[in-house]
Amino acid sequence: MSGYIDIVCNLFDPEAVRKGEIGIDNNFKKQIRMDPRWWGGMPLSEYLRKMDRAGIERSLLIAVRAGDRNVKGSIELPYERVAKVCRKYPDRFSGLAGVDPFRGIAQLKDLDHAVNDLGFVGAHLYPHWFGLAPDHAKYYPIYARCNELDIPIMMQIGHNLVYSKERRLPSVGKPICLDQVAIDFPTLKLLGIHVGIPWTDEAISMAWKHDNIFLAGDAYAPKHWPKQFVHYANTYGSHKVLFGTDWPVIDPERAVEEIASFNMRPGAHRQLMRTNALRVFTRIPGAAKALAAEERAAAAAAKRGK
Repeated sequence: MSGYIDIVCNLFDPEAVRKGEIGIDNNFKKQIRMDPRWWGGMPLSEYLRKMDRAGIERSLLIAVRAGDRNVKGSIELPYERVAKVCRKYPDRFSGLAGVDPFRGIAQLKDLDHAVNDLGFVGAHLYPHWFGLAPDHAKYYPIYARCNELDIPIMMQIGHNLVYSKERRLPSVGKPICLDQVAIDFPTLKLLGIHVGIPWTDEAISMAWKHDNIFLAGDAYAPKHWPKQFVHYANTYGSHKVLFGTDWPVIDPERAVEEIASFNMRPGAHRQLMRTNALRVFTRIPGAAKALAAEERAAAAAAKRGK
């Protein structure tokens, strides 16, 4: 196993599909060209084998909160469902706590529970499901609590697709909206996922400007990543980009294979696929020790290169 870390992964098993905890319809599955064999979900045992074949050591599972509960079409994957999987496979999965700004103080208490009791390693936000841009004031108490808990918060930036024709969502996640948030919360790690398409240059500019803004290559097949994004990950932004799939949107075996075809610098490739995740998600079990080993290996490689 290569020790890769997939920082964006959905629990797409038959139970989640059956209970409507996914939020995507068959039209969306066709649009992303999902293998029809898995439309009804993939058993976790099979997904673990897929992770093994891809060289993925750990995946971060999202306990999704998507939309105000009072609005038809909103979905939720309970924290406990994700925590149960993480308890069963502690060396393979860690949880991410989905957040809902309309739950007020209850959401802050839920974050405390997710991190302190369930061992979740970060928070996750879908701005488009709430119709509020990332710099909206309703998110600020959540950002503050994440900062207090010393966990990163990831959020979808860029446009979003039509996940279900019954509920079309606006694209509110322009990367520039992270600018003021990063200024107001300079010690909070902000992770913009989904490549920032179609505003990838804007996303890169935010990560370049702010030490606490990071990006993730997920939700798009790597062969379709904008060239400037690949260049950023391979050069001056090699410490700022993390690997993800957004499974079931992107198959992890395909993602790993296509990234390998970039022929990135070895150090940049390792940072993308593993090291940066250990830097950002410090609550991953054993992260500090693993990061120290990664940094020693990188220093040794650099010395040999001289």
